[in-house]
Amino acid sequence: MNTALRLALSLALAAGLVMLLLHWSGTESGEILSALGSLDASVYWTALGVQVLIYPLRAMRLRTLLPAAHPVPTARLIPITAAHVLASNVLPAKVGEASLVLYLRRAGGVPAAHGTAVLYVSRVLDFATLTGAMAAACLILEPGPEMPALPWMAPLGMSLGVVTLALIWLAASGGRIVSLATGLLSLLHLDRTGLGARVVGFAERLRESLAQVGRRQLWSAAALGLPIWILVFIFYATLAQGLGLGFDDSSLGHLGFVDMVFGVGLGILGNMIPINGFGGFGLQDMGWAAGFTVLGVHGDLAASTGLAAHMIYIFNISVLGLLGHTLMGLSRPTPEDG
Repeated sequence: MNTALRLALSLALAAGLVMLLLHWSGTESGEILSALGSLDASVYWTALGVQVLIYPLRAMRLRTLLPAAHPVPTARLIPITAAHVLASNVLPAKVGEASLVLYLRRAGGVPAAHGTAVLYVSRVLDFATLTGAMAAACLILEPGPEMPALPWMAPLGMSLGVVTLALIWLAASGGRIVSLATGLLSLLHLDRTGLGARVVGFAERLRESLAQVGRRQLWSAAALGLPIWILVFIFYATLAQGLGLGFDDSSLGHLGFVDMVFGVGLGILGNMIPINGFGGFGLQDMGWAAGFTVLGVHGDLAASTGLAAHMIYIFNISVLGLLGHTLMGLSRPTPEDG
């Protein structure tokens, strides 16, 4: 499938999902523009400042996971991170995630197998941190004036807790999973084909790279994930409040930070499903709207603020991503960098 067709399908999917959300929630396009217009400049700059702080933390996590044989300075990893965030959000079906491997190889001299190992561990840890935060939110949330009793909330929290533990195991067991996959290929004799042999060869290099991520590196990366995701939730909570989802609005009940974690987290979980349209529009906005509707927010307000926050996020990562690409082009790896 050529690039133009993939882009067209991505745009069509995004438009279709957003139109479905607007129809379900009864939201007019003017309400989204109104929400954007109501955002105070100081709130926007505060949210942008919080978002910018996430990039060096992500770069530090990448630096932690890279092997000693291929060190890359954190300062060089920051623009790589910005460029990768843009690609992973804009390109359809999450294929942009693989851009990290390319950027690490071009700007940092990191072999593809090492880059893939870093991408695998960091993304699985992201997923684990998000589901862990969602599990805690489900178990802590209490019904408010506008939120009915939700008997399924505690079981959902416990289920997400189990998922979190499973994801942590997956992050720590990447080498074993690759070994099982290559063993299956050998069992089916697929490794005897030209493509199969190349896949097995890369899988072996990947397994060795994953084996170099020791427990100390893994736990250090997991620890860095906590402030990263706290800042992610603060970013969205700041925007949500500025766009109309107040923390203490008598018409909505009381929306505290835990409520924000639940509503925002459900949206981000939707965005992680690799069937979103262009810019991640669609499932993230549906998740946001569903999460806040459960908390008692009117559907049109939940949908309009979710779409407005998403538009601001895309604008920010586009500016930061383009800046990252520019800085990557200005810098070149040196022998000392590996």
